[in-house]
Amino acid sequence: MFTRLLLAAPAAAVSAVALLALPAPLLAQPAKQSAAPQQKPPAQKAAPAGPQLIGEAESWKAYTYPVDGGKICYLVGKPAKSESAGVKRGAVNALVTHNTADKSANVVSFIAGYNYPERVDADLNVDNHPFHLFTAGDRAWARDSATDKAIVEAMAKGKQAVVKGAPAKGQPTTDSYALAGFKQALAMIDKACGIKR
Repeated sequence: MFTRLLLAAPAAAVSAVALLALPAPLLAQPAKQSAAPQQKPPAQKAAPAGPQLIGEAESWKAYTYPVDGGKICYLVGKPAKSESAGVKRGAVNALVTHNTADKSANVVSFIAGYNYPERVDADLNVDNHPFHLFTAGDRAWARDSATDKAIVEAMAKGKQAVVKGAPAKGQPTTDSYALAGFKQALAMIDKACGIKR
């Protein structure tokens, strides 16, 4: 199940989304084994090798990826500006994910490009609307689905989202995301996964 806790687990697997695409192994469900004699499976259409780009709007990109029992639709964006004096960082991204297989929608996460210390929150501000995010590994997440939805609505109407956090060692970081195009990219993933607003 593609849940908040699964996503937050260190082995969970959307960390390579920093490359702007979820890797196939993380989205695929483990193959089921059967004690029945093996039979040749019916011919099937080959699944795409990876996430499929469905559109772009400003600095935001929208993707889909098939999974057992449904598909994942997500958008990803890079910050317009990052302030991180002396902090070595990997890729920094914001994501919103829908998953029709587990019926989750609007799951918000921010990749910091470094690991957060344990039990430390990150702060998100969308046009003066503050949100507190819990952290796990290199990610910051909304605490529940109601907060996810509120963040997505604020970002769809807003002009700028600012995420503040700090690594275990080093100065605090600030990532500013321009929200122009966010609403359009959100509409693309909503349509792809059948999400009504």
